[in-house]
Order: sequence, then structure tokens, then C-alpha cells
Amino acid sequence: MTEPTARQVFIQGITQDGRTFRPSDWAERLAGAMSCFRPDGVKTGIGAFIGYSPYCVPRVINGVKCVIVNEKLREVEPMAWDFVINFARDNKLQFAEACLLPEPPPAN
Repeated sequence: MTEPTARQVFIQGITQDGRTFRPSDWAERLAGAMSCFRPDGVKTGIGAFIGYSPYCVPRVINGVKCVIVNEKLREVEPMAWDFVINFARDNKLQFAEACLLPEPPPAN
């Protein structure tokens, strides 16, 4: 039997009243703040790299900036999960639970 896919929360850069959230780089900033929360923890030194955590990534979906937050972040660090969810609530951003499906292979 396969393990169920983790759910994700999609935080959209659209407020509840339909306005575009500003600043325009909010998604990159939020994901950057969560970049240290990784499956293997924080890496330091020469092997460290700059990048987003797989648990919190910025994306543009249908022309709307979003942050996709994997529910595994809650297991790794509950306070980080609360921070991200409260960011969305405090800024009255639209968000929904879903599961991002992988891209289908290209047709030949």
C-alpha cells in the first residue's frame, strides 16, 4: 500500500476582498524565511546551499503569486507552520488546502 500524499496549503497573493497583495516579492520573502526547515535539517559550511525548503515554496499559479506550504512543515517545526498560517490570516490572504499533482509526462 502506498503512503498518502501530504496535503499542502496554497496561500494566494490575493486578499479576501480581491486585491493583489503587496509587496510584489512577498512570496519569495515568506519562503525565504522558511528556507532553513528541511527534511535533513539545516546544513552549514561548505556543503550548504541557498534555496527554498521543499516544505514552503513560492510559485505562480494562473498568474497569481502563491506560496505552497507542505503539511510536513507542521511535523518538523510547529511554530514555523503557525507563523506561515498566521501570516496568511493576518494579511487576509486567500488560502486553501489541496494537493499539487505532478505534471503529466509530455506526449510524444
